[in-house]
Amino acid sequence: MHQPTAFNPLDKVNLGQNVAYALNQCAPVILEKLPRFKGAGIYALYYLGRFEPYVTFSDLNRANPCVPIYVGKAIPEGGRKGLEDKKSEVSNSLCGRLRQHASSIAATRDLGAADFVCRYLVIEDTWIGLCESLLIQRERPLWNVMLAGFGRNVGGINRKDGLSDWHAFHGGRDVDPSIPTPDERIQKLRAEVASYLTVMRDSRKIVGNVVCR
Repeated sequence: MHQPTAFNPLDKVNLGQNVAYALNQCAPVILEKLPRFKGAGIYALYYLGRFEPYVTFSDLNRANPCVPIYVGKAIPEGGRKGLEDKKSEVSNSLCGRLRQHASSIAATRDLGAADFVCRYLVIEDTWIGLCESLLIQRERPLWNVMLAGFGRNVGGINRKDGLSDWHAFHGGRDVDPSIPTPDERIQKLRAEVASYLTVMRDSRKIVGNVVCR
């Protein structure tokens, strides 16, 4: 006898699907033209440019941005110290975090903020951390799981082993140009990115102009 599995709306998989659905209902906005708004919550960045290692993102996101390259969160001011004296709806943290990312991208040697769109979702502050974690687990974005370092507030200077993979790959304002990144590290990162994108592309099925999981 077939015994159906009981549906649990609080299961992490189902919660992750709900978060992804809510975020994907938000209209994508060009990162370079982000309007001012209030709120704290989560966001996703999508790449649409022609930087050769990332063309898979452009191909999958052309019709409808749905494959994020990075997922992050912005909590209300004071939240990290347990001093959440502002509600999510009146915080400036989400807009500020996205504008910070736009500046970081503009400072690289091969990317531009005009080639990114973002989606953002204002969330009750209690749920922000969980929603970010669920979305990262579901989407496995490149800059979260492979090229770590993009989300750092300070990228660090170019020391022997102190440069993050993201800064080594793209450069940026925190990278000392007088100390070049070794070619072997760049080639290793390119190979890892190519392998990741092959697996990511093959895990999705394109039906018409819709990318399905």
